[in-house]
Amino acid sequence: MPILYTPQRLAQPAATDLTPLVVDLDGTLLRGDLLHECAADAMRHRPGAALRRVLAARSRPALKAALAQDHQIDVARLPWRTELLDYLREQRAAGRRIVLATAAHGPLARQVAEHLGLFDEVLATDGERNLKGANKAAELVARFGEGGFDYAGDSRADLAVWAHARRAVVVGPKSAALGKTLLQRGQRVATWPETGSARKAALKLLRPHQWVKNVLVFLPLLAGHQIGNLGAVALALVAFFCMSFAASATYVLNDMLDLGADRQHRTKHKRPLASGRVSLVQGIGLGLGCLAISAALAALLPAGAAALVVVYMVFTTLYSTVLKRKLLIDVFTLALLYTLRVLVGSEATGVLSSPWLLGFTGFLFLSLAFAKRAAEMMGLEREGRVGAAGRDYFVWDRGALTASGVGSAFGAALVLALYIQGGDVGALYRYPSWLWLAVPLITYWLVRVWMITMRGAMTDDPIVFAATDRTTWKVIAAMVAIALMAKYGWMPLPGARP
Repeated sequence: MPILYTPQRLAQPAATDLTPLVVDLDGTLLRGDLLHECAADAMRHRPGAALRRVLAARSRPALKAALAQDHQIDVARLPWRTELLDYLREQRAAGRRIVLATAAHGPLARQVAEHLGLFDEVLATDGERNLKGANKAAELVARFGEGGFDYAGDSRADLAVWAHARRAVVVGPKSAALGKTLLQRGQRVATWPETGSARKAALKLLRPHQWVKNVLVFLPLLAGHQIGNLGAVALALVAFFCMSFAASATYVLNDMLDLGADRQHRTKHKRPLASGRVSLVQGIGLGLGCLAISAALAALLPAGAAALVVVYMVFTTLYSTVLKRKLLIDVFTLALLYTLRVLVGSEATGVLSSPWLLGFTGFLFLSLAFAKRAAEMMGLEREGRVGAAGRDYFVWDRGALTASGVGSAFGAALVLALYIQGGDVGALYRYPSWLWLAVPLITYWLVRVWMITMRGAMTDDPIVFAATDRTTWKVIAAMVAIALMAKYGWMPLPGARP
């Protein structure tokens, strides 16, 4: 229930109150805007045609009609304010007249009304008049009289409507500020605040927890024993944050392009854009901001590293728009994106990555990419579904994904063994025989990842899983100890040749 404020006391509407309740759509009933939904859908599917129609539109109503043309919004999966809908159903059941008054395009508004099934009347933007602000106020006064209706809205544009309403119902994140303004006018106000933190939702959209992947830029320093080079470490830090902000910008783009598929996903429907916690306009602003920060940091890096950051963003964009829908190409692209992080670190610090390092990481990341897809298929199988929207995989592909991923895991272990056996290792380590212990250790970790995947306990991203997995950190600690013994130890591995 909304909280009703009067200047004197808190109050609830009488049970017999039959004053018509008029409700806005965009930002009020819906966490989002139908115009923005249509624009996003148009840019995903027919960007050229949508752009021509937008340029040809001579007014805002014409723009709404142009964007709505040929674009069927799945209204059932839009981010509705379910508690507000429940309240409206209660009021209608009590005999109250419920009216939808929205600036959205008429056919879309009627499609929404048909789906929700709780409105007695629909008022919407037509081909010439944008039903917003003063236009909406005039229409409602003409129909119900001055003070003859209650109105639920969410923005400053609704102040013109509330001025003529009997009671104002203010919905959403701006409800506190707008409610205070209306109280100062002496109006009766009901506020329906947004639940959850807007800042947390924006931060979640940028996925800073995914930044852990970018520690790979430090790998060339570790492999080349240059971690004590403070200048190189500083450049690696710049590269880390440059890649991280670039990745956040591409995550925003990916979520905008995947909006429809995410709303059908068992967990991704809770993402900030899909759930409406962050609007599409806010998402664009956050993405552009991250892109600007990344560009500024790239200017501090050597030209080669900056160019590789651009290559990373190009491939990430291609992945989001095209490649993730291609069988197997998506998996190899994911592995390439991980490897690009290593190459960025190499170019940023001037410590070249050896073919051995690139071969090892290539097989390692390919195995983890296969694990990511296999985990998704496991989730679909539990839900009784055969495939995922926007993916060219089916649950029966799980066996092939598993075989390919496990084979890649052993490929990584084999490359590591060949590197240890080679002659180059002696130039970096005093007792390289200790490194042989790393082979069964990395094999154990990768096979364990696959065991967890096949048990259905893997998250959507194995890298993020590894960052929070205690066993993984124990394996890392053991690998560090092995490397230190190989570099600074006082004796070779017992039983091995010095």
